[in-house]
Amino acid sequence: MQEPWKPLFTLPFSVSSWLITLEAVLQSQSRFEHKVRAGRFGRTEVIDNTLNPDFVRKFILDYFFEERENLRFDLYDVDSKSPNLSKHDAVLMQFCANKLDKKDFFGKSDPFLVFYRSNEDGSFTICHKTEVVKNTLNPVWQAFKISVRALCNGDYDRTIKVEVYDWDRDGSHDFIGEFTTSYRELSRGQSQFNVYEVVNPKKKGKKKKYTNSGTVTLLSFLVETEVSFLDYIKGGTQINFTVAIDFTASNGNPAQPTSLHYMNPYQLNAYGMALKAVGEIVQDYDSDKMFPALGFGAKLPPDGRISHEFALNGNPQNPYCDGIEGVMEAYYRSLKSVQLYGPTNFAPVINHVARYASSVKDGSQYFVLLIVTDGVISDMAQTKESIVNASKLPMSIIIVGVGPAEFDAMVELDGDDVRVSSRGKYAERDIVQFVPFRDYMDRSGNHILSMARLAKDVLAEIPEQFLSYMRARGIKPSPAPPPYTPPTHVLQTQI
Repeated sequence: MQEPWKPLFTLPFSVSSWLITLEAVLQSQSRFEHKVRAGRFGRTEVIDNTLNPDFVRKFILDYFFEERENLRFDLYDVDSKSPNLSKHDAVLMQFCANKLDKKDFFGKSDPFLVFYRSNEDGSFTICHKTEVVKNTLNPVWQAFKISVRALCNGDYDRTIKVEVYDWDRDGSHDFIGEFTTSYRELSRGQSQFNVYEVVNPKKKGKKKKYTNSGTVTLLSFLVETEVSFLDYIKGGTQINFTVAIDFTASNGNPAQPTSLHYMNPYQLNAYGMALKAVGEIVQDYDSDKMFPALGFGAKLPPDGRISHEFALNGNPQNPYCDGIEGVMEAYYRSLKSVQLYGPTNFAPVINHVARYASSVKDGSQYFVLLIVTDGVISDMAQTKESIVNASKLPMSIIIVGVGPAEFDAMVELDGDDVRVSSRGKYAERDIVQFVPFRDYMDRSGNHILSMARLAKDVLAEIPEQFLSYMRARGIKPSPAPPPYTPPTHVLQTQI
């Protein structure tokens, strides 16, 4: 007798979501013979870095005509695809070949490899292509790094197909042959198990004596675990946060309500809101929460000397303030004692932090400079030079622009599109993040619309900037200390 659930249907689907990487888990709940059945039918492949993934994996479900079946789809933003695989694992591999077929009339061959991972529907997706090695039948390709996710999507036994081609200038590359393997096989490393015969199926079907079109050998296989920003923090790397505030006259007279520095007794001014909002975000990454607080562009008492690097607390030998509240207090005290002047020079405060950063290059400390300004910069050339020099050091710069001014110069310093350069030298890495504070304010300019969004945008580039420095210097995180275990107290009872 035929089972009532024999009829089948397939359910392909795609989604559009805010998630970056997605995994969908399909569950169903149905009744049969008065018993409830609930379970996970399967999960799709992971689609990397897209807001509009198109999943290809299909699910085959048992179908009950006489019953209503409820299906539930769960979407996940995943950091790894397999409980057995670190999300940051990458593989460094190198291959060579021996006695490949000769394809060029006037030479040998110009071979290269193309790697594909298999999909659930039997198709293949390209995941890597090597460089071309010219005029040889025994090429040795350069070692290359590929994430385990890209190579096999976290499935150690997923089929990996490798095709060998002879490169042609016109793009009509000649197929030499292919072989298949898997992550699990490759992970054995250089051995007899990782010498592969390159087979051309057409030749094999036509020629009885055909053996192969050469061999490809795995020379090396190394798993590298790429560490995260948090790994360094857990290992003891200290984040040092410094504040620099613009005291130039372009901000307006602090005694006037139109000034960005106006000291309103009932609410924070623009600088106060920016300092408090951004500072409260960043201070959680500073272990001692003692912040050097600097000012620039003001005349200082008692002689009216113009300074572009002065301590808000009046103590140049010890410019540290206790937390963001201490910074706020020092800021308001300075407003009462200094005269707003100019010009707006960033280079001195950047160089101030750079001096400290240059003395600690072992990865134990990283420096973040927050500059709050109205955006009318005067020393663009010097600032660019300071940024180029600082890009070699363990430091980042966050620039928060307050007020209604145009911030074209700040966007230029950000360097997201074009790397900052000075005197023909380019910044080693991008270390500047610019955030226009007004984008997070309501129309009245008195309230922040979204602290979460502000936090995200302010800190968006810091982890990658941090990691770019550590990677460039080959600095690994220190092991995290063991978790604290409180002592066990034994209670003694007198009888």
